[in-house]
Amino acid sequence: MPLKISRSLLATAAVTGLGLALSWGLLVGKPEPVPEALPSATVPLVDVVNVEPQSLALDVVTQGTVRPVLTIDLVSRVAGRVESVAADFAAGSFFREGAALVAIEDADYRFAIARARSQVVAAEQRVAEEEGRALQAQREWRDLGNPAANALFLREPQLASARAALKAAQADLDAAQLDLERTRITAPFNGRISEKFVDIGQYVTPGTRIARVYATDAVEVRLPLTDRQVALLDLPLHYRSDDSALELPAVTLRTTFAGRDWEWQGRIVRTDASIDENSRMVYAVAEVQEPFARGPEGERPPLVPGMFVSATVAGRTLEAVTRLPRSALRSDAAVMLVDSRRQVVEHAVSVLQSEGGQVWVHGLQRGDRVIVREPTVTVAGMRVEVNEVARVAGAGH
Repeated sequence: MPLKISRSLLATAAVTGLGLALSWGLLVGKPEPVPEALPSATVPLVDVVNVEPQSLALDVVTQGTVRPVLTIDLVSRVAGRVESVAADFAAGSFFREGAALVAIEDADYRFAIARARSQVVAAEQRVAEEEGRALQAQREWRDLGNPAANALFLREPQLASARAALKAAQADLDAAQLDLERTRITAPFNGRISEKFVDIGQYVTPGTRIARVYATDAVEVRLPLTDRQVALLDLPLHYRSDDSALELPAVTLRTTFAGRDWEWQGRIVRTDASIDENSRMVYAVAEVQEPFARGPEGERPPLVPGMFVSATVAGRTLEAVTRLPRSALRSDAAVMLVDSRRQVVEHAVSVLQSEGGQVWVHGLQRGDRVIVREPTVTVAGMRVEVNEVARVAGAGH
């Protein structure tokens, strides 16, 4: 029994000793670490453009609907039956200034003229009689030898009354003649009929609407403009006592009609009296002369009211404008520059216009290097390598 216990103790001691030996070998015998140099930081490569700001006029693109400059309702000023209408008295027909569109039966008004003329003749006769009586009264008073004459004796009031009656009779005759002229209903401009409300045989009274017409010598378009677009234009915003020397912005209107593109030239003539309360837009009014002309080629359709058009308004000349790729602009209206130490610098700019993949900005100087493409996000103060890809000027449209 004691022999077996001694053998177990010897085996346990042997295993423990072997484990201690292996642990010592692992801890003491492994090779010491060799120090290594840290890898150098990679400097990102960015694409930049050298800018050259220039003087530039930027056009503004907007849109609107054509409407007449002048629209009126023709109204009868006398009563009577519609005796006749013009051959082309219909919606859509054109007319010339002063052309009779509707004729009202005029017999009653001719009778009124005849009666008024008789009243004029009677009033003239009374004036002549009173003038004769006044002369006779003056002779009789002179024969009496009294220097102080009596106005009533000299028939001065009677003569004044007769002359006033003559003027009233002449006024009645003029009114009767005016009513006769008003039986021919005309418009004071060249125009087009948009609606008609009467026809032959209908009885009309003073105030009855005859037709709605509009002038065809010119049309206009209200063009909405944002605050940024207003800054690019020289609009007629202020009162001017003499506008003869004012150069109004030119406008080109374009639309597609019958499968073809057409255009008209016009001018901005005024702005609305107030800013739109809902959209905060400023509305400029463009006017086009002779909108129904066929154009240089003789095929252009008329620029009729209701037509939807796009408008390109010529901008005023601005100084120090730079055109950049859209990728150069940060969302906070800033760009990233690379300075002489090849470090990134954030620089604020004022965006004048953005169109497609390009923007036009204020706030850069000649020779500034603007980052237009970056492989990773760059921040101010970061050191970069520069790849100059182009020189960008302000030239735009």
